[in-house]
Amino acid sequence: MSFDLHTHSTVSDGTEPPAMVVAEAARAGLRGLALTDHDATAGWAEARAAAEAHGLGFIPGMEVTSMAAGISVHVLSYLHDPEHPGMRQLNAAARAGRVERAKQICARLAEDLPITWEAVLEQVGPDAAIGRPHLADALVAAGMVADRSEAFRKYLHRRSRYYVSQQNPHPVEVIRLIRQAGGVPVIAHAMAVGRGQTLSPAQLEELVAAGLLGVEVHHRDNPEPGRALLLDLAARHDLIVTGSSDYHGAAGKPNRLGENTTEADQVARILQLGTGSQPYNVNP
Repeated sequence: MSFDLHTHSTVSDGTEPPAMVVAEAARAGLRGLALTDHDATAGWAEARAAAEAHGLGFIPGMEVTSMAAGISVHVLSYLHDPEHPGMRQLNAAARAGRVERAKQICARLAEDLPITWEAVLEQVGPDAAIGRPHLADALVAAGMVADRSEAFRKYLHRRSRYYVSQQNPHPVEVIRLIRQAGGVPVIAHAMAVGRGQTLSPAQLEELVAAGLLGVEVHHRDNPEPGRALLLDLAARHDLIVTGSSDYHGAAGKPNRLGENTTEADQVARILQLGTGSQPYNVNP
């Protein structure tokens, strides 16, 4: 009965199309999954059809990047209305920002490495939301690194001189918008200290007050002390607790489908609260 509620496809920065992600989920023995591409819902229809073919449950989702006092905050949205005007505007702005940011990073890399914007675009699928992983793929193709992990470790991490930050809305704004669109906002890997600075307990409380409904606790990037902090927050505010892989495909990150999963009762809570779109074949 396990569900993996954080996966990515070629619609954003994953390396497998939505149907293949679903097929891999079936192969991994999962009961169902959510597709949560960055700033994009274009993969929902393909993933749902594949879920039907494989007899899996499917929950439509998306991952939104926000910024609080210089800290990058990722918010997962489940079951929101993709046609909600505010969400459409949010996605359009995010995708435009992603392109501009990627161009700037590429220009900085090109000062030292054999990489061009055209080479980056060759790594981006049709209508995909571009991101640093596509820059990593271009570096792999140029023979500069062996894989995405090495590219991030050497050139694309936040402390790199090639790094460019992106202008993103505040998570309070994102959470409120997701709720308005009938979605269920869950903060992703909130204690991932390896990715950079994380939110303080007071900042997390602010997000709960704004309407945050859940926390992704069981994620490989959350260390045990961080998980304990998130579990305490969830207990005090009756938040949904999720677990997931953050899968980006076999050729993407080392994360593997089903390495962390979400309990059936927590999936049921998401289904009860989400009103903007419909899940498929989810009976936890």
